[in-house]
Amino acid sequence: MQHVLKIYRFGWPYLRKYRGRLFIGIILGLIFGATNVGFVWLSTVLTRRLDNKPTAAVVEVQKTDGKVAADTWLSDARRTMDSLKLRVEQKSDALVDDWLPRAGRSLDASQVVGVLLILPLMMALRGFTGYFSSYCLVWVSERVVHDLRMQVISKIQGLSLEFFNRAKMGDLITRVNGDTSMLQRTLSLVFSDLIKEPATILAVFVGMVIIDWQISLFVMLFLPLCVLPLIVFGKKVKRAMEGNIAASISQSSLLIEAASGIRVVKAFNLEEQQRQRFEALSRQIVHHNMKSTQARELVNPCIETISMVGLALLIIFIFYSNAALAELVGLVASVAILFTPIKKLGRVHVFIQQTSVGVERLFALFAEKPAVDESSGKESLSGFNEEIALRDVSFSYLDDVVLKNISLAIPRGHKLGIAGESGSGKSTLINLLLRFYDPTEGRLEIDGTDFRSVQASALREQIALVSQDVVVFDMSIAKNIACGRKNATREEIEQAASDAFAHEFILQLPDGYDTEVGERGVTLSGGQRQRLAIARAFVKNAPILLLDEATAALDSKTEAEVQKAIEKLEENRTVVCIAHRLSTLANMDQILVLAAGEIVESGGFSELLRANGEFAAMAQRQGIHQKSDRG
Repeated sequence: MQHVLKIYRFGWPYLRKYRGRLFIGIILGLIFGATNVGFVWLSTVLTRRLDNKPTAAVVEVQKTDGKVAADTWLSDARRTMDSLKLRVEQKSDALVDDWLPRAGRSLDASQVVGVLLILPLMMALRGFTGYFSSYCLVWVSERVVHDLRMQVISKIQGLSLEFFNRAKMGDLITRVNGDTSMLQRTLSLVFSDLIKEPATILAVFVGMVIIDWQISLFVMLFLPLCVLPLIVFGKKVKRAMEGNIAASISQSSLLIEAASGIRVVKAFNLEEQQRQRFEALSRQIVHHNMKSTQARELVNPCIETISMVGLALLIIFIFYSNAALAELVGLVASVAILFTPIKKLGRVHVFIQQTSVGVERLFALFAEKPAVDESSGKESLSGFNEEIALRDVSFSYLDDVVLKNISLAIPRGHKLGIAGESGSGKSTLINLLLRFYDPTEGRLEIDGTDFRSVQASALREQIALVSQDVVVFDMSIAKNIACGRKNATREEIEQAASDAFAHEFILQLPDGYDTEVGERGVTLSGGQRQRLAIARAFVKNAPILLLDEATAALDSKTEAEVQKAIEKLEENRTVVCIAHRLSTLANMDQILVLAAGEIVESGGFSELLRANGEFAAMAQRQGIHQKSDRG
């Protein structure tokens, strides 16, 4: 029950939106359950009319009529129940007497019509209420899961880079698809049964009480025994599901890793190693699936065995109490009807145990707090007019200090180069400027306003990024360029491509600007992908340009071509450029040299070469000497 409540608490905010159709589905499910008592009633009435003998209640009432029974609460209760049962039988007979045949009475047309209609009508009522109940509840569940998936996507996109640095891609995929699909299956298949089957059990039990309340109480004693397998095997299913999800996440992450690094896998003959890793995880999944299957499939045999023991004892008890044939048929029919909903509720319990694992993972996801609260900023930006300033900025990731007491001003139109060895904090500085992270100490300002006070989207509207890791989406060339600005026209897209020196190669593609580039832009070369990224920055037309080693992965010829596009992009913009190849910083107004998160040198290109410091040492290792800057 606690897992049902957990799923309900999690799902109610999404269900509430569709509560009208949900309410209809629940009402129809209750009607479906109530119709089952009609079959118990009809089997009892037909048998009684065929047997044409008084039932035990009639005999008992006749036996005690005019006599005073022992004055005990049990005898009073028995007399009350027998009298109630007798009245029900009399009213039932009076109600259907003209429409149902009776032994010893000639059959007429109305009785033939009654028999031909009553069974189909009862089955139609039961079948169609069940259908429309299931349809309404599935309709609700499908839309709830759609809303939930969108909420999960929005939540993931709202989290900071810190979350993605520690999350596995397989885990993210499982949360979006696997966990929500698990909930969808439970809502679609289980939610309907969770309404209809308890209603069926309750309705049939009421019918049994009317037939014989003592025998009905005897039958109910066996229901707790049917619950025992659910408790035992349900826990095993949950444990197996937890192991299955963990192995599936690792396997999905491994598959993504192998596919994205296929060149390295093949170059180093790692195919067999990757296959063995995949096989080990696959065996874990098989193991957990078999454990889950064992537990799930053992539920029904256990329930069936316990139910048959109960039925056998019931038959013995009925014969021992010398019950009438109509009561025997009605009670056996009731138990037979009860058998199916009890089995279905066993399946429901297993599904709920499995789903509770996914719901716990979704709870954990929604409990995640972004390291950067992007919703905190309220101020908008009309543009960038003065300067970006870093005031005593320090940043630590976990226990690792990445930047220490950085202070600098970047005036509008200024071109700032940043150099340093790997791990010196260069890319972290770019991440702070984009507000992917907030500084641990100090503050960043744009035109005198703290970054934290500005809407994150408004801040990023002022910035264009061209990085070493170019992301090209699986859509057309034109749509990839238009990622820079959603409402860009075709003319603006083509102009941006021309400015990035990409127009010529795009026209040579099979469908020009409408050519689909494939996942990760696999149909394009590195230089072509980089020029698309530059075109994206051109079409955005932001006043601030961040270059994060934009040409580091290119060969010298391609780098020269791309560098021309970058230099054109830099015109009339404020530029922050990180470069591994120091020659690309020659036209910067100022260069900062970082080491261990601190500014160790600052100055112009030639000035730093003459200083024979850290920058000059890095330049010499790249074959750059002071004479290269003369003239």
